[in-house]
Amino acid sequence: MGRILILVILAAAIAVGGYVYLGDAGSGSSAAQSQAQRPAIPVEMMVVNVETYVEQEGAVGSLASDEAVIIRSEIAGRVEDIGFEEGQPINKGDLIITIDDSIYRAEFNQAEARLRLSQANYDRAVNLEGRGAGTQRALDEASSKLQEDRATLDLARARLDRTKIRAPFSGFMGIRRVSPGDYLMAGQEIVNLEAIDPIKVAFALPEVLLSVVEPGQSVVVQIDAFPGEDFIGEVYAIDPRIQASGRSVTLRARVPNPGGRLRPGLFARIGIIFERRENAIMIPERALVPIQSRQTVFVVEEGVVALRDVTTGGRRGGDVEITSGLSAGDAVIIGGQLKLREGTAVIDVAKITSPGA
Repeated sequence: MGRILILVILAAAIAVGGYVYLGDAGSGSSAAQSQAQRPAIPVEMMVVNVETYVEQEGAVGSLASDEAVIIRSEIAGRVEDIGFEEGQPINKGDLIITIDDSIYRAEFNQAEARLRLSQANYDRAVNLEGRGAGTQRALDEASSKLQEDRATLDLARARLDRTKIRAPFSGFMGIRRVSPGDYLMAGQEIVNLEAIDPIKVAFALPEVLLSVVEPGQSVVVQIDAFPGEDFIGEVYAIDPRIQASGRSVTLRARVPNPGGRLRPGLFARIGIIFERRENAIMIPERALVPIQSRQTVFVVEEGVVALRDVTTGGRRGGDVEITSGLSAGDAVIIGGQLKLREGTAVIDVAKITSPGA
């Protein structure tokens, strides 16, 4: 009787176990079927293209004349004539202003007459000393007076020459500060002269970039007065002195300025170009999925996602350069990565929202 009871209990246990097993098996099959039937997750994606990447550093600065000078009078006198038009171009050597030279010409004529007399006295002293009728002292005095009068004539000639002021270089005349008939004092300002083609741009960069800046590098200059227009120049000088106050290095570049559109003093935004790389792959930074020390992105392969390691390079605005891990034509997910796992089915949200989708 006891043996029969044990057999009945074992049969019941086997039956219950089989029921539980079949129930679990049916449940697992249902879960797999549910996963397979789950709809694709909408995501933002882009197809990778290649482009030119320019590695550059931004700065701000000001435009300055290639050459600039304030024209001043070296002598006193009355303005007789003005030989330029304000704001107009002028060539090197052209007459800027004429000062009344009547006094200076009289001084020159006087010095010239004294020199002729000194020359005659010196020649006479030489002749007398040669015949033994003159003294060495008289000859020395005549020689000294001759040299003195020569210097006086040179000084008078220099003053006379300075009554005509000429342009030291070609450029554009500024706004004059004198009028015909004005009496000028020595050193008084007359007008500014600016050479603006090419034009200079001065700017500063952090001292940590000193090792990568060098003459000959290209710069892109943008001016608020000409929105949307780029002016290309070239670095020609790097200040050997670091500015201790701002820990920066000062650079100067020249920018071609035909027609004089750019003017000294304009505010400038400068991008100095360190390197230009063709066929670069750029993607939005938000496409990156950091995993510990790795940088990864989700790529779409046959409608499902795969995680791929990438190596990043330079950055530009909100984009990052990918130096390895992606190729042109790859589809990269740039939005909606939080719910994704490898193998998840996805669909481009643009296809859902586009007309006729």
